Amino acid sequence: MTRHRTWWKTALGVLLTAVMLFPVYWMVNVSLTRTNDLRADPPHWFPRDPTFEGYAAVFDQQLPNLTTSLVVGLGCVALTLVVSAPAGYALARLRTPGGGTIGFLLLVAQMIPSVVMVMGFYAVYVRLGWLNTVWGLIIADSTIAVPFGVMLFTAFMSGISEEILQAARVDGAGTWRTFRSIVLPISRNSVLTVSLFAFLWAWSDFVFASTLSRNGDMIPITLGIYNYIGNNTTQWNAIMATAVVASVPAAVLLVVAQRFVAGGVTAGAVK
Repeated sequence: MTRHRTWWKTALGVLLTAVMLFPVYWMVNVSLTRTNDLRADPPHWFPRDPTFEGYAAVFDQQLPNLTTSLVVGLGCVALTLVVSAPAGYALARLRTPGGGTIGFLLLVAQMIPSVVMVMGFYAVYVRLGWLNTVWGLIIADSTIAVPFGVMLFTAFMSGISEEILQAARVDGAGTWRTFRSIVLPISRNSVLTVSLFAFLWAWSDFVFASTLSRNGDMIPITLGIYNYIGNNTTQWNAIMATAVVASVPAAVLLVVAQRFVAGGVTAGAVK
């Protein structure tokens, strides 16, 4: 009976996994399909005559856009960590006045739709002359990652043993030295988790990019994919090839950092 139940659960898990991964397979399939075969009826479940013209278009046209997305993603990670880690420490350990209100406001900030936020950014950027700039995108994308980072750091740092911090103070470490030399190394999982999510949010952003950097010389890969869509023709194999290439960094990061992410997300859940 137990063996039968285990087989049933395994089969269900395999079926659900196949359903969830089918869009990924179809993306790869279309990226290798020739343009003349894209409208075949019934569709080809496997590329009968594979072509790499979509991938050739990626490496010929999209490498600058991939570089821009990488710069924006890394910049978003750096800015998010610089802001959210000290803020989380202040809320968790320094008994900041109004800490509860600040935490509530951070929660509310995550509920604001990106479409609403981008309108405000556009109005401000027009006056500052920051439209179509890389740093403008970095700041805009960081507004999504920073509230998440502050909440995660606050949850983790609240669970750090008070004895460790007292020992640092006895040794003469001030608030900044304690944060830099004691708290941050202990918070490694949280740092990696916040960094990963910040990078992925910036890497996959389309709303901010399409509004704040649409006419710039340096555009992220999401806009590069969108540029393949035309009024009369759509280069589906190039679109899907670009999507495959753009998915590789995110997939690699998730695989490499998954155990740190699991520890970082659950940080502070049990004290």
